[in-house]
Formats: sequence, C-alpha cells, structure tokens
Amino acid sequence: KAVVSTQSTGVVFRAGESALQVLPPLIDVIPEARLNLVIYYLRQDDIQEAYNHFKDVSPTTPQEYILKGVVNAALGQEQGLNDHIKIAQQYFQLVGGSASECDTIPGRQCMASCFFLLKQFEDVLIYLNSIKSYFYNEDQFNYNFGQAKAATGNYKEAEEIFLMIQSDKMKADYVYLGWLARCYIMNRKPRLAWELYLKQETSSESFSLLQLIANDCYKMGQFYYSAKAFDVLERLDPNPEYWEGKRGACIGLFQQIIAGHEPRETLREILAILRNTGNAQVDY
Repeated sequence: KAVVSTQSTGVVFRAGESALQVLPPLIDVIPEARLNLVIYYLRQDDIQEAYNHFKDVSPTTPQEYILKGVVNAALGQEQGLNDHIKIAQQYFQLVGGSASECDTIPGRQCMASCFFLLKQFEDVLIYLNSIKSYFYNEDQFNYNFGQAKAATGNYKEAEEIFLMIQSDKMKADYVYLGWLARCYIMNRKPRLAWELYLKQETSSESFSLLQLIANDCYKMGQFYYSAKAFDVLERLDPNPEYWEGKRGACIGLFQQIIAGHEPRETLREILAILRNTGNAQVDY
C-alpha cells in the first residue's frame, strides 16, 4: 500500500499527463488514487470533473472531508452555487471543530476557510495569524491572507502581502487586481492603481477594474485619477452616471488646484477631459 500510494501521490505532484493513465485504474483498489485524481483535476482547474469524481464519495477521514470542502467551495464560487458554498462550510467546520484536528495546521486552515466563505474576516485572521509562520512564501496562503487583511481595512499590510505573491496566474486574476488596486488607492498611491489598469487588455474585467478605480479614488479625494477613470468609462459606455462622476471629480480637482494641493498645469488636462464627452451639459 505504501509503495503504490507513494507512486499515486507522486503522479499528482508532477501534474503530468501520466496522471490520467495511472490513477483511474487504481480508483477501486487504492482509496488514495481517487483523492489524487480529484486533486489533479483541481490543479488543472477542471472543477466540474473533480466534483464528478468525488460527489458520490462519503467521507470518512479528515483528508476526505477537507477535499470535499475544497471541491464544493471551488464549484460554488465558480458557478455561483450557494448550496455548494454552504456544504463546503459544513465540511470545513466539521474538520476544524473536531477534537483531533482543531489544533492542527489543516484544522486551522479549515476554520479559516469556513469563516472566509461566511465573509467573517476578523475570524479568518485569528486562524491565519496562528499558522502564517508555516506559509510565509506560499502564494495561495498569501492570496487569502491578503484578502482578509484588506477586507478588515488593513490595507498597508494587505498590499505588502499581495506583492509577495509570485504566481503569474494569480497576479492576472481580477480578484487579485481589484484588491491590489484598492490597497494602492487606500494607501494613497492612486498612480499605481491606474498603471495596473493600463496594463490590462480591454475586457469586462478591465472595465470593472476601471469602475473600482473611478469610485474608490473619488471617495478618497484622489480626483485626478478618478476623473481619468470616469473619462475612459464614459468613452466606453456613454452612461450619464459616468459623466456625472467625471464632472464631480473635475470640480473636486479644480478646488484642489485653487487650494494649492494640485499643480496648476493640471487645469489644462481637466478642461480637455471635460470637453471629451457627448453630453450636452459640457457647454454649461
């Protein structure tokens, strides 16, 4: 058993094509084979296939309960299925609250995951802080840790944590970009948030990032970048709300120039931004 299980695990961690050749015939022979096949599909981002291979399994070990939670959470988040999110919460809570697992690293990860799905981020941080020394350079941990920090308003630490992430795939994800942009804005670095947007290709996600920058900068009184963002939004979608936002940001920026908080040279750019519209109110 030990030798075959090791082979099975090794196949998954190499994540090679041979996983699909070695693991399926072992599913009914070696319990770990099914677990490893599910893990393989998760790592290939084939959430539905992972779920299909595990949906009829009744978990009996902590590892199986955890994997059930992970699969249901991934499917629920990917497809917006709240029932699967609730099932995942229950599995994570069963493991994290059990006498045998509550003080283990996996047990604390499970409780953090449970509270994360419940959006109770103060509780998430209690558990993640207790195990962070074991995951200092682990991207997935820092991805969740950074989100929890930002969600509780600790934007300075959140920014530092997000910038530790090395995975190009994670750094291209809209959730990562949105949180990092918000951290930059809240930490009074709006130019860096704007540069994040400029690096993106035109898509629905880059449009959402632009909306976040426009509105968050406006709330923080960073009217220059708010005006620039609303200007692009209005050009992409002539929604009257974007004109209102742009006009309000330009007025705020004009007041900052008068107060000496922004350079006078910016005035010329404000006028150009205001004229760049199809809205008839620009003449007034």
